[in-house]
Amino acid sequence: MVDLRLDAQWIDYAIIALYFVFVLGVGWYAKRGVSTSIEFFLSGRSLPAWVTGLAFVSANLGAVEIMGMSATGAQYGMPTMHYFWVGAIPAMLFLGVVMMPFYYGSKVRSVPEFMRMRFGTGAHLVNAISFAVAQLLIAGVNLSLLATIVNRLLGWPMWVGLVLAAAFVLFYITVGGLSAAIYNEVLQFFVIVAALLPLTLIGLHRVGGWSGMKERIAGDGMLGSEQLHSWPGQALSGFDSPVLSVIGIVFGLGFVLSFGYWTTNFVEVQRAMASKSITAARMTPIIGAFPKMFIPFIVIIPGMIAAVLVGELTEFKQLDHAGDAAGAAATGVNYNDALLLLMRDVLPNGLLGVAIAGLLAAFMAGMAANISAFNTVISYDLYQQYVKKDAPDDHYTKVGRIATAAACVIAIFTALIAAQFSNLMDYLQTLFGFFNAPLFATFILGMFWKRMTPTAGWTGLVAGTLSAVILWGSSTFLGVFSLPGQGLAFMSAATAFVVDIVVSVAVTQITAPKPAHELKGLVYSETPRADLVDPEEKDMPFWRRPVPMAGIALVLVIVLNIAFA
Repeated sequence: MVDLRLDAQWIDYAIIALYFVFVLGVGWYAKRGVSTSIEFFLSGRSLPAWVTGLAFVSANLGAVEIMGMSATGAQYGMPTMHYFWVGAIPAMLFLGVVMMPFYYGSKVRSVPEFMRMRFGTGAHLVNAISFAVAQLLIAGVNLSLLATIVNRLLGWPMWVGLVLAAAFVLFYITVGGLSAAIYNEVLQFFVIVAALLPLTLIGLHRVGGWSGMKERIAGDGMLGSEQLHSWPGQALSGFDSPVLSVIGIVFGLGFVLSFGYWTTNFVEVQRAMASKSITAARMTPIIGAFPKMFIPFIVIIPGMIAAVLVGELTEFKQLDHAGDAAGAAATGVNYNDALLLLMRDVLPNGLLGVAIAGLLAAFMAGMAANISAFNTVISYDLYQQYVKKDAPDDHYTKVGRIATAAACVIAIFTALIAAQFSNLMDYLQTLFGFFNAPLFATFILGMFWKRMTPTAGWTGLVAGTLSAVILWGSSTFLGVFSLPGQGLAFMSAATAFVVDIVVSVAVTQITAPKPAHELKGLVYSETPRADLVDPEEKDMPFWRRPVPMAGIALVLVIVLNIAFA
């Protein structure tokens, strides 16, 4: 095992300790505002848009963003930008402009609850259970990486890191509910930026600036200059054909996976639901889109720098590219170590403490988002709906706290699954293909096609999920076909989406739909336009209105795609 231990001094430990004091303090402070279940699970729908917007981004700045994207940046380079500029921003804007009015306007408390109102019990159960399982698995990703960092950088045993991290998240969510999670996510956003920006700048200085980095990457003898252009991204997609690669990225990542994740994933939608008005709810993902489009410069670029600056990672990449799995394993590192190795080699004491605190913040933010969404679905969508419908309000708050504790314990064990993957994006994109892609298909059909039936809702979900699992299994275990990179995840997601659509349309033809009067607020054609907008919005300045700000964000992300093509 390569020594990743950092020479942390008292000032680094003091910075880390100060961060944890703030986290616990925020959780305790938020306790004062928690007296009902809606305050515990949705912050009483009282938060301003800028708070929920930053929390919206921070909730996603967990292991996926920090370690997963830096790992993928080290492996593939600039094509990783697609996860942000194609695979996030358009869907976030669509959520704010088109879908949030339905979520917020219907006053549902979760995405599965929306599915119950639109499709009934079958689709609701399938969605609620699959979502809960996915959150436990993804929480394990964040927890696993956090424990790994504590172990490999500070020398603490893995079990200590697992237990301590789970305990901290358990405390501030159990005490302060969603408000504690959201306000800590805002704090964590700034801590993360403060950690990653110096790392990026110092790393660039070490490799001779932007031009020096490009020169060294172009001459790495592996993917070369292909890593310096986002399009066509063949190494990332796994397709040899540039045309198929672009189609795979645009449709598989940019449409199915992206829209499936950002528009139907309750982890993200929950933050917008906590807003104080329909306009604030719509602005939440739009505000989040602006920092989101620039995050790759402090996440992906460090991974690219590490791949040419850190000798162990360069050796691993060369052996991995040559197909020498045994030799690559013998180096003792993998792509997930990119950020840690760069921290080890370039950061002085003081900044080291900030960087470690930033990583801890990222993983705790990600885990807290998973746990807070999990406890809401368990309490509202499963327990209240199917176990005990008419209990006192504080009973559901208590159940939510028990669910939080259970999730933190289970995440310790799901962390062991995540530890088996050398690039966590492979694992996470696979999960998103299984769960989010078919959900988006069902959701979008149900929102815009009033004829779609409740039976079609759950059969489409099941068929889509099973098709993705079968496709993945036939490649992974049977070797029927092989796609390198993230091609298999893209293909699984696209298959799940198409199968869900086909099955839903077919089943709809032979089953009975809901009466039209039951679809108000749930289907676009049956909902009055006045119910989808805030009457005060027209008098607001443009920077507080969703459509103009979404337009500005879209133009910016198009410019970025062109500039780095």
